[in-house]
Amino acid sequence: MVKARPAAGGGRWVEISPDRIHGWIDGFYGRHDGATEQGLLLTGLSNGDTATLHPPPGLADVEDVDTLLARVVRPPRIAVLLARKGAVAVGVADGTTITASKVERFYVQGRTAAGGSSQQRFARRRANQAEAATSRAANIAARVLLPYAPGVRTAPDDAVSALVCGGDRSMIDTVLTDRRLSALALLRHPHLLESAEPRLAVLEEAVVAARRIRIHLMP
Repeated sequence: MVKARPAAGGGRWVEISPDRIHGWIDGFYGRHDGATEQGLLLTGLSNGDTATLHPPPGLADVEDVDTLLARVVRPPRIAVLLARKGAVAVGVADGTTITASKVERFYVQGRTAAGGSSQQRFARRRANQAEAATSRAANIAARVLLPYAPGVRTAPDDAVSALVCGGDRSMIDTVLTDRRLSALALLRHPHLLESAEPRLAVLEEAVVAARRIRIHLMP
């Protein structure tokens, strides 16, 4: 399924699964009476519409359309980290198959409308619970993902080539400040996946979403 949404600054984003990218590019050529290619930029001949292809995580070195089409067939191993205040899910994926994973839920109190000293005590408890949840999330990420980090304990061919994150950006940012995760933080892909409360099914969906090729269309 092609997913589309408006893009900041104009145009729109679409996300295409690897098995449909050939057909999508052929369709772009057909709709625009042909196209020129410059790196990962397609420009329609009929009206100058453009499509900029963004390779999926782990393929940052891809610089042209032919290379992209060849390499999405055998996508590299990636790590996935989904986090929200109430849960974390981490996994290692080969293609869309998760080979190692862990999901854990945390208790963090919801907000309250009470005021005064009671509200302050509640806010402190909630902050402490959130801090504890973030610490536990970092521990889980270290336990599951570090064996696959480049140069840590795995052979080069077995290492992940990218870290894909989703969910609460602020929590993820804090988790990745853990010094144990520095090798993974360097691999972090800039695109943040949208994510519901992490659980195994959500992690599986995130792995599929991470493999899609994002395309910026103008106009």
